[in-house]
This record gives sequence, C-alpha cells and structure tokens, in this order.
Amino acid sequence: MIKILKEKINFNFYLLFKNIFDLLFSLLFLIAFLPLFLIISFLIKLSSRGPIFFLQKRIGKNNNQFKLIKFRTMHPEAKDILENLLLKDSLLKKEFEETHKLKNDPRITNIGKLLRKSSLDELPQFINVIRGEMSIIGPRPIVKDEKKKYGKNLKKVLSIKPGITGLWQVSGRNNLTYKRRIKLDLNYVENYNFIMDLRILFRTFGVILFPLDRGAY
Repeated sequence: MIKILKEKINFNFYLLFKNIFDLLFSLLFLIAFLPLFLIISFLIKLSSRGPIFFLQKRIGKNNNQFKLIKFRTMHPEAKDILENLLLKDSLLKKEFEETHKLKNDPRITNIGKLLRKSSLDELPQFINVIRGEMSIIGPRPIVKDEKKKYGKNLKKVLSIKPGITGLWQVSGRNNLTYKRRIKLDLNYVENYNFIMDLRILFRTFGVILFPLDRGAY
C-alpha cells in the first residue's frame, strides 16, 4: 500500500514537472528562435502565394478539438490538386486512405519539402503547447477521420495531450504502417515517464540534426 502511494506521488510530481517544463521550454524556444521563424516566414511568402501558417483541426485530450499550427508547406490549391489526383490514380487513392499522406505529394511547395524533411514545419506547435492544447512529448495528434482506425483504443490514446514529438516521430514516421503507429501511441500512453520522455527528446534532436530517411514527408 505504501509502495503504491509512493509511486502515485512520484507520478503526480512527474506530471507537474512535465507541465511546467512544457510551458517554460516552449516560451524560451519561441523567444530564442524568433529570427528562424522570421526567415522561414519570408521563404514561404517568397515561394508561393498564401498564408504563412496552416491551421488544421485535430483531436486533443479528452476528445477536444483544437487547431494545430504549422508552417504552410502546400500550395493554396492543395485541396483541388488532391481531389483531381485521387480521381485519376487508384493507387494514390489507396495510399492516401491508408496513411492520410502521399510520399510524392505534388501539393507540397519546394520550401515545403525542405521544411517537412527537417521537421521545421512543426515549430509553430510550441504555440499550441503554450495554449495548453499539446505537450512537447506525447502521442500523435490525429484528425477526425483517423478516430475510427483506433477503435477501442481511442479513449486511452486521447486520455493525455498529443505531442509535438513522440515515439512515432523518432521511430520512422510515415515509413511505418498505421497499425504500428497506433501501437507506438498506446505504448507511450501506457508507459510514459520521465526516463521515456528524456529518451524521446534526445532521439528527436538526432532526427532533426540527421534526418536521413526518417519517413518525414
């Protein structure tokens, strides 16, 4: 009984630390990397017309919707391009239905390809963290259409905040099958702790510095 109580106190302390770390790290990051944000914003405006940021509805903790913020990596006509593409090519349609992504996506701008490969398009999500909608480390933030793929596991995955990075992002990203993604999300939710978060954070820096073929597209 005493051991269980001690473990609960330690876990609650870890959660408090995680929330404080998320907020302070995100604030410091946004201040320190403001020049990088300005450079990326300039390149996006230079490469194609349209807004700098892309807002997409995602499902967060306790099934609450929020608008995830990214640097825009696609042409403004992306929706029309996708619809025409899926009508003409059944193989691409199957790929999109299975992963919600395309490996060779014609919707992505030249600067967008670089931003995605380096994961720099994800940087504005630190704003989501400050707003309390996301954590720095957590399961993938999913879109509404993906909910059915999680089945009975959905409630468990949505019991904590989604993360900017996580097991999926450092384990191969889009090179993984969807089943594997779900398993990684469940693995994190069922086992997350300080040591796991620390390992994911270090592996994330490795993915950013040495992207190679990590499945980011």
